[in-house]
Amino acid sequence: MSFSRPSCLLRRTIPEVCKTAYQLRSRPVTTQTHRLALFPGDDFYSCNGHVACDTDNKRNSVDLKLLAQLQQDGSVLTAHILNRMVSSCAKSGSVFLGVQLHSTVIKVGFDSNVYICSALVDMYGKCGAVSSAQRLFDEMSHRNVVSWNSLISGYLQVRCPKIAIELFLEMVKVGIAPTHFTVSAVLVACWRTEDTKLGIQVHGLSLKYGFCYHTVVGTCLIDFYSKGWKIDASRLMFDLMPERNIITWTSMVAGYAHCQQPVAAMVLVRDMQRWGIRLNNVTYNCLLSSFSSSNDLDHSKQVHCRIIREGLESNSYLAVTLVKVYSECSSNLEDFNKVCSGVTRWDQISWNAVIGGLSNLGNGEAALKCFSKMRQAGFDMDLFTFTSVLRAIGMISSLEEGKQTHALVFKMGYGANLNVQNGLVSMYARCGSINDAKRVFSSTDGHDVISWNSLLSGCAYHGYGREVVELFEKMRSRVKPDNTTFLVVLSACRHVGLVDKGIEYFDLMRNDYSLEPPTTEHYSSMVDLFSRAGYLSEAEDFISKMPIEPGPSVYKALLSACQVHGNVEIAARCAKKLLQMFPNDPVIYVLLSNVLATVGYWDNAASIRKVMSDRGVRKEPGYSWI
Repeated sequence: MSFSRPSCLLRRTIPEVCKTAYQLRSRPVTTQTHRLALFPGDDFYSCNGHVACDTDNKRNSVDLKLLAQLQQDGSVLTAHILNRMVSSCAKSGSVFLGVQLHSTVIKVGFDSNVYICSALVDMYGKCGAVSSAQRLFDEMSHRNVVSWNSLISGYLQVRCPKIAIELFLEMVKVGIAPTHFTVSAVLVACWRTEDTKLGIQVHGLSLKYGFCYHTVVGTCLIDFYSKGWKIDASRLMFDLMPERNIITWTSMVAGYAHCQQPVAAMVLVRDMQRWGIRLNNVTYNCLLSSFSSSNDLDHSKQVHCRIIREGLESNSYLAVTLVKVYSECSSNLEDFNKVCSGVTRWDQISWNAVIGGLSNLGNGEAALKCFSKMRQAGFDMDLFTFTSVLRAIGMISSLEEGKQTHALVFKMGYGANLNVQNGLVSMYARCGSINDAKRVFSSTDGHDVISWNSLLSGCAYHGYGREVVELFEKMRSRVKPDNTTFLVVLSACRHVGLVDKGIEYFDLMRNDYSLEPPTTEHYSSMVDLFSRAGYLSEAEDFISKMPIEPGPSVYKALLSACQVHGNVEIAARCAKKLLQMFPNDPVIYVLLSNVLATVGYWDNAASIRKVMSDRGVRKEPGYSWI
């Protein structure tokens, strides 16, 4: 049996392995000056004890002196010792030494021993030399379940989940009964390939063999279902497990974080504490990653305090995650800077988190300064660095820096990356260089919805409304639009007065069940579309028929239009509803006062301002960006 393999993997045939190791073995051994000290008596037990000591103490390495000693003294080369040495090479990733051991195995006649050969397959797989593992597997006269498991894990190690699944199916066909290790590995392959149907079948197979509720298998099933957005199935699996360890609990927390359910993640963590399970840095990391909006700020601070109490604030991974959380949940730059001061280990990930955080907070200049410091410190840049930097450049409309960064993108070899290309389109569009944005867009292979949204947003932002409509029609035939797409298109329609087109697209969004339903922002855009065109009564009627509760942005859009068109009656009704919901919002008072002043009701406008002053409501003064 053979499978297709990527050409980039290490390719060694068994004769090549033997040749390499033979050349090494034929060299004079000059490192054996302390032979008697290392192996007193040269007996089997002393050598066996030395190997056991190396592996049991987790040194995870085999001493070259020990290998040379074993090559000279054939009497101690037992299957047990060789097996342990190969396993030690697998743990430490010592493929060079593993090749020498493979040659020794062939020399002493253990090349037909299924246990040693399985260990060698495992060693090659864990060292990334999966082609060598496959060839050795193909040459084995007898294979057990460990042999199959080792090769399946090897392909997973080198990110070839499809081949791992093919191996598993072949294994079942030849009648090899899987173990819980097999099932856990195949479940990882299923979620990497997004093969939900096969994953469910593997779940059924684990039920059949009776190890569905084994801790390792159960934890992998929790991971599989949550990463496939089936969080209810994941929780059911969690509840049915008779035994759970810290990894099981953490996997469930990570599942809630992945499915963006921070409250459920917090409740689960509290359950962990009630059961007396001590949270570790991985659990806290997963919990923090579930927080991504301003609504989660209080929870973020609670968890942060808990981390400090547990003495984990110096953990480098937690420090970076806290930087990311505060940039997404808080708009307070002071809090963000305090968290950044807690970062003790500055590597590529740390720099990326700070640059990305400053971009999220809208501080583009600080993000660019941080990027400059990162380069001066000698750290490599990756696609995450460039996407954050391009976003920061777009915020401050710094076209010259954008062009320099574009050149750096090509220099570093990320010019073909789709995420970076989308960032370039968005950056050029935000800077007003629409032609450059179109040029990058045209050179991009395999446009996704973000690519189209970036170009559409730039055109809409700079007033190319009719061009947005034309681009949207092209997009519909290639990529399925999302909520952001429709929001951009509706915004473009309202700015150029395309009322009929706006109604057409909104109805398309509302009636096509394959699309996401409209949100408050879409309804607000429609109200603004009617209002800008002077259809105030239609806008008010549209609000009354909304299937969701109108938000403040909906009424404010209509109230602003009332000022333009001088409609006091509708303005009064809108202001009344807004003040019932938000009595301390200064914008409502100012808009209503302006409407009254526009039509000449100066006394009424002054009385609104007086009510605003009496209630202690103050409008934040405006300021220029320049």
